[in-house]
Amino acid sequence: MDKKNILITGASSGIGAACALLAAERGCNLAIHYHLNSDGMKLVKKKCTEIGVSVQVLQGDLSDHNDINRIFSTLDNCSFRIDALINNAGIVDKTARLDEMSFERLNRMFGVNLIGPILVAKETVLRMSTRYGGAGGAIVNVSSVAARLGSGNQWVDYAASKAALDIVTKGLSDEVANEGIRVNGVRPGIIDTEIHAKGGAPNRAIESAPLVPIKRAGTAKEVAEAILFLLSDEASYITGTNLDISGGR
Repeated sequence: MDKKNILITGASSGIGAACALLAAERGCNLAIHYHLNSDGMKLVKKKCTEIGVSVQVLQGDLSDHNDINRIFSTLDNCSFRIDALINNAGIVDKTARLDEMSFERLNRMFGVNLIGPILVAKETVLRMSTRYGGAGGAIVNVSSVAARLGSGNQWVDYAASKAALDIVTKGLSDEVANEGIRVNGVRPGIIDTEIHAKGGAPNRAIESAPLVPIKRAGTAKEVAEAILFLLSDEASYITGTNLDISGGR
């Protein structure tokens, strides 16, 4: 992974922050994105900069295509060549049944968790693909085991958005496999991060641990290790795959 340039969306906390720190430790230069958590981003940037790598901070709402265009214009202007993308930004909402979910909630969920990652991947491919004069690279989309479990009575909208992202991973991988780009996904299970509190279930990782065959929640660093493996040359023959990181769940 030495000296690769990695773009990470949703890097101010959780899995995204863990990816940034681990990539920095391995000598990668970073472009790290956040939406609202400026304090978290300042801390992540500080830690990565102290390691000695270059860090470009990007702010934007990935449900807004204008923000996405601005982010990539910024990268172009600072000559940041994208070798790898960690398409991580995502949201969850309060637990609810499907028949309790508003249009506004659904629109926001799919805007951030699906349309945003598609547009980020599109802009990355336009810069990375050998078809457009790029040097190739790798993309990892961060999905969830909810994509195959459904999350009934909790977050069916979230699960559906992630299931659709899994299909994007496979379809895009087929499109760009001959253009120097590998595309894979990871599906984390119960991971001990802040996202559960944002969904109104701050103790979910602890409470759900007995449901996991391995009998514990995972850590953000464990997910980051798998993501960086998929981005590395050691995974050069892996594409179009969604890797479960779920303790057997």
